[in-house]
Amino acid sequence: MNLKQFITPLIILLFGVGCLILGSVFKLLHLQFAPQLLFLGGVLQFIAILITIIKLIKVSRKSN
Repeated sequence: MNLKQFITPLIILLFGVGCLILGSVFKLLHLQFAPQLLFLGGVLQFIAILITIIKLIKVSRKSN
């Protein structure tokens, strides 16, 4: 299994985590755009996990 194919989902996941952390700080400080940042972070993490699952399925099918 080549780990280079998982760099893109990892980058998307890290952006999602960053958005969630920033959204949480915004929420604590009662700043604007906190719900949007939290939603964007959750969506980015979901997309990254979905891409990773699809790539893992492709790798497992290719090895059989």
